Amino acid sequence: MIRPDLAAIPSYVPGTSDPEALKLSSNEVAGQPLPAAAEAMAKAAISGNRYPDMGTTQLRTALGKHLGVDPGNIAVGCGSSALCQQLAQATSTPENNIIFPWRSFEAYPIFCRIAGAEPRPVPLLSDGHLDLNTIASTIDERTSLVYLCSPNNPSGAVVPRAGFDDFMARVPAHVTVALDEAYVEFNRDPDAVNGCDVWREHDNVLCLRTFSKAYGLAGVRIGYAFGHRDLIDAVNKVGVPFQVSAIAQAGALASLKHSDELLARLEDTVEVRDEVADRIGAARSQANFVWLPAEKCEREPAAIAADLARHGVLVRAFPEGLRVTVTDREEADEFLSAWDAVN
Repeated sequence: MIRPDLAAIPSYVPGTSDPEALKLSSNEVAGQPLPAAAEAMAKAAISGNRYPDMGTTQLRTALGKHLGVDPGNIAVGCGSSALCQQLAQATSTPENNIIFPWRSFEAYPIFCRIAGAEPRPVPLLSDGHLDLNTIASTIDERTSLVYLCSPNNPSGAVVPRAGFDDFMARVPAHVTVALDEAYVEFNRDPDAVNGCDVWREHDNVLCLRTFSKAYGLAGVRIGYAFGHRDLIDAVNKVGVPFQVSAIAQAGALASLKHSDELLARLEDTVEVRDEVADRIGAARSQANFVWLPAEKCEREPAAIAADLARHGVLVRAFPEGLRVTVTDREEADEFLSAWDAVN
């Protein structure tokens, strides 16, 4: 009764949580939703007996103005991760393979298996950047989709615009490229690729962003994608009906109206993330986290994470390294105090 290949699908593992600890394990922001967003969501909850706008019309119109994109070129989903999965389902079958950098977003291999496609991970370069040359060389006639995460989770490295252009020149027309920009609002590298600048140049590029990170709406689950209409229509076809709640739509709309105020908060992260990276020996990042590869750890990443947890700070350990969310000065100082205590 159950697909036999489900046994090969790894389970997604969220960051650990403890109400008594400082949670730096899930790349959340420290600030709550803006009062205007909280008020809008509370008002939307009153009409919870009615279905939400399945077409997310108001939000796509607002996003269109925000991005300079026609609303018809935008899809909205239950977080950008849902749209990443829908893209795999829309482009891929068991006859295909999907290529992605590794380590990168933990759900990429899960999305591959859900679509029945073969996952093809490509190791990062030693400095944490995506190995675009090897990714391009790995593409064959069975490749249907390539995920590129910029800034990359967890290394924090961006894809340079020049490197992206060279990469796309090598990508066949039958291969879709997902430019996952979940952390783009934290990027301060002017040479990094920006989806708003490149999507019109490539029929096979879909850009994905989220309200979960910079906008502080992780708990209501809402993200969006933009690209050419054929890709948008395909992604929407495999989406769950009414997947974006009215509460999430209201929160996103209100947040966009106050985006200048909201995004100003991010400077707290930008100001302190290099200090955190330098103190622990991690690479500098263009996201709201820093990454310490296992080879730079004096002990196993899981052992360090366990020691930090005993000091009231939760971080994320992977076999390949340690990821620490960076939010603001106060939480960074608390983390660094715990770091000094265990090292």
